[in-house]
Amino acid sequence: MKTAIKWSFLLLMLGLYTTVTAQKLDLYEGNLNFLKDQKTLNVIYNYEDMSVGDFDKEQDYIDKKVKEMNKDEAGTGDSWAKKWVADREERFEPKFQELINEYLEGKIKVSNKDAAPYTLVLKTTHTEPGFNVGIMRRPAHINVEVWFVDTKDQSKVAAKARMKKVPGQDAWGFDFDTGYRLQESYAKCGKEIGKFIMKKVL
Repeated sequence: MKTAIKWSFLLLMLGLYTTVTAQKLDLYEGNLNFLKDQKTLNVIYNYEDMSVGDFDKEQDYIDKKVKEMNKDEAGTGDSWAKKWVADREERFEPKFQELINEYLEGKIKVSNKDAAPYTLVLKTTHTEPGFNVGIMRRPAHINVEVWFVDTKDQSKVAAKARMKKVPGQDAWGFDFDTGYRLQESYAKCGKEIGKFIMKKVL
């Protein structure tokens, strides 16, 4: 029992450390001055060539999970695989847009439905799903590339930025669902990008 409590404490401290040290937006090419005169910003999402956990290829992770879950209960793995992808459009992307818009305070509207001169391309390069089994938990996190491009000609890149280990967890420990943990990672991502634009540009 003492060992379990010790491990739980260590994982909690690790989660707090990850949250505290999560890298802010690193603008490594260009600048965002072009946003000063913009009222809208398009956003698109890219998950191609994403690694997951210890797997270099997302498909290898999915195949392993599906096989394990279907072995325990037929069909559960297939259902999980569909949800794994559906969560992007249903949970992650709306949460990202909700938080970036909240922190932009109406000065720029970010949307994946309205046309705009510039587009924010949010490419997820790595996903750590994390876990929560009650007495033991590990936060989720994502690594992303954040590119700002010309909407009509996306080969014209105005700026490039990145964020690493963007954490996702529930402060009260009720993040048993992987989709919820990752949803919080995208919320944090939107928040930090919005804060950065407000501070540096607007």
